Formats: sequence, C-alpha cells, structure tokens
Amino acid sequence: MKSKIIKIFSLLVLFTSMLSAQGFVSNVSKRGTTAAPFLSIGQGARALAMGGAFVAIADDQSAMYWNPAGIADLSGNRIIFDHTQWIADINYNYVGATISLGSMGVVGLNFTSSSIPEMNVTTVDLPGGTGETFGVSDGVFGVTYALKLTDKFSIGFNPKFIYQKIWKMSASAIALDMGVKYVTPFKGITLGMSISNFGTKMRLADASTPVLYDPDPLTSGNNSRIPADIRTDKWTLPLNFKVGIAYDVLSGGGNRLVLAVDASHPSDNYESVDVGGEYVVNDFVFLRGGYKSLFLADSEEGLTLGFGIKQALIGNTAVTVDYAYEDFSRLKNVQKFSVGIIF
Repeated sequence: MKSKIIKIFSLLVLFTSMLSAQGFVSNVSKRGTTAAPFLSIGQGARALAMGGAFVAIADDQSAMYWNPAGIADLSGNRIIFDHTQWIADINYNYVGATISLGSMGVVGLNFTSSSIPEMNVTTVDLPGGTGETFGVSDGVFGVTYALKLTDKFSIGFNPKFIYQKIWKMSASAIALDMGVKYVTPFKGITLGMSISNFGTKMRLADASTPVLYDPDPLTSGNNSRIPADIRTDKWTLPLNFKVGIAYDVLSGGGNRLVLAVDASHPSDNYESVDVGGEYVVNDFVFLRGGYKSLFLADSEEGLTLGFGIKQALIGNTAVTVDYAYEDFSRLKNVQKFSVGIIF
C-alpha cells in the first residue's frame, strides 16, 4: 500500500511539473485573464472564517470545494446550504450533499449558482438605457468521489460542469478538481493538496453573434454587409494549485484548537498564503479567525472572523449553523452563512 501512495504522489508531482511547463508558473499575475472567476469564491462559512486555510482540514461538506479527498472522512449522510453576500449586490448559493458507502468510499453532489440583479441595456446614444434589461448567471454542478486508500491517506475527485450566461450569450466547460489528504506520523499534523479547475476553455457565443457589419455607415456605395462574428475568444479557467498543513494544538474533552496554513498558486494571480484557526468549546461553540492573501500585493482581501454552533438532536442527527465575515477593504466586506445537517 505504501508503494501505491508513493506512486500517487509521484503522479501528482509530475502533473504539477506539466502545469509549470505549460506556462502555469509565471512572474506575470495574469489578473482578469480567465473565464468563470466565480470559481475562485470559496464555499462554506467555516472555511472562509478560517481565512480559507482549509485544504488540510477539509472535514465537512464544503470539502468538495476545497479538497475532494476530505469527504472520505465523513460518516453517515450530510448536507450543507451556503449563502454568500458577495460584493456589488451579487449573491452566491451553494448546496452540497454527501453519502457514505462504507469501505467503498464517499460520494457527493454539489451545486453553485449566482443571484445577480438585472441591469439596464445602455448604448452610446442612450446612456440612460434603451428600456431593455439583461441578466447574468453563473452555475457549476459537480459529482465528488473520495476513498481512503489507508487509514491515513485519502484521495478524491470532483468532475464538474460549468455554465455562464450574459444576456443572449452563454458558455460552458468541463473541469476536474482533485486532491489528497495525509495524516502524518507526527502527532496532530495533517497535510493536504488540491488542484482545482483543470479543464476546457470557455467562449461566450450564441446564434446571434454572426452579424453583417458596415465598417463605415456614413459612406454610401461601400459594402455594408460584411460578415463578422462578435463572439468572444476562448479563455482558460482559473486553475489553482494549493498545499496546506493543519496542526491540532489541543484536542480532548470536547475542546479543540486547530491552526492551518495554505499556500496558493493560481494561474491568474501571484502566489499567496492563507492562515487561520478554530477553537472548539465542548463540541458546541466554534470560534474562528484568519487572514487571506498574505504577501499578495494590492489584495483587497484580509481579516476573516466567524463563529458557529453545533446542536445534537435525536440519535446521530445534528445541525450546524456557521457565520463568516471577511474584510474586503475598499469593497467593504463579504458575509457568508451556512447551515449543515448530519443524519
């Protein structure tokens, strides 16, 4: 079994090397050069409150976003409902559910959708609006599978379908998230690694993008019906490689203190570090704090805070309620609410 683990780690290292060879590693930030940027918005109030340092922890339903391998540790059936109050009056909703198959692993389903107010259609001649409105929508649906190869080592995959629509044009893509989680021989230390959004490119287009264009409408006698296509170019997804470490400083008697650090290497920005921690009181009250995007120049993200409660009900049923706040500097703040059910 150890040889299998070594082979898996070797494949992941090779895969990372391939990404670097294809230009994934760069001294240029490439900000704003990827499609579907909403894929980089983290899911789960607990993880956000800990500064997004969750790759090595990944032990609840939101692990399907952070590190698919994490759901291999989940027992029974679980579901999470997550709501994000994003900037510019944009809201995101996330639903995830996991089912344990015993020794065969754990499967999960997850869905993210946006809620964006409709906007007025404006032109150069009518800057106040034409009377028409247009909408924008984002969505992603994923199916997760995770398996414990040993009692210390887990691996997980999350293939997903991504969809975006802006007014009359739409785009779609298929991508894969994958991750590993390893409980080290050192007491209380867990390692995690994930690669997110490895997939096809996206291009906004529809049946209306082929048009007939007049390059000089003020001149008569020219060709006013030149075939043109106004669809966008193809853009890659926001690929991200993360490595994290978590340390259980205190564990026992229902109280627990865990600290975590994640290093992130995205394809559309510079590298950064997220740090966070969680203190559990009697397995009932959860206090959390963290800091996102350390060492990232000109980042609006920063301090994160949050709390949660867990209430046991009949039998093995329990309900969790979590809240997170993130300071977004000039863009004010982001707030997240999550409700989880374990049964």
